Amino acid sequence: KSLHAEIEPALLRLAAFPTYVASKISSDNIQGTLSDLEEIWQEFAPEQPFQYSFLDQDFDKLYRADQQVGKLVGTFTVFAICIACLGLFGLASFSAEQRTKEIGVRKVLGASVPNIILLLSKEFTKLVIVAFIIAAPIALYAMNKWLQEFAYKTDINILIFILAGSGALLIAYLTVGYQAAKAALANPIDALKYE
Repeated sequence: KSLHAEIEPALLRLAAFPTYVASKISSDNIQGTLSDLEEIWQEFAPEQPFQYSFLDQDFDKLYRADQQVGKLVGTFTVFAICIACLGLFGLASFSAEQRTKEIGVRKVLGASVPNIILLLSKEFTKLVIVAFIIAAPIALYAMNKWLQEFAYKTDINILIFILAGSGALLIAYLTVGYQAAKAALANPIDALKYE
């Protein structure tokens, strides 16, 4: 059974004629070992058919659905992050374009490149923080709901959310940083010559 079900009491006993035997075998010659085991089985229990399975494959069957869900969630997460980055990049481009004259005036008045990058990144930081505040409780609820399927569960560590929020901010800064740096490094004369 998988860990979705509680571990039930078990009784292990030696039977005169066992129907199941657990054996650890070497992976060097599996087929030869299996044929040897079958001969021994037929010697002691000829009326019982020799059937075998491997423990690792049995465990794999128990958790295959969870692994598939994990892969699916991972794939959609990557797609969602890519789409969000494209949207953030477009929004940063639009914002930098709209504020070209403001950036030019600030540069003429002595603003440094890091100050302008910080100015442009500040509004996106607020957006990411608001998105995180909305997403964190939803993620916590979904994770708790998923963990309810298991008889034995772990606690959700707050560090996961701190890392996720930090990662989201880092991705946002990397996405917005290019446009912010491009706008900050532009010649202010080009922005102001038609004013």
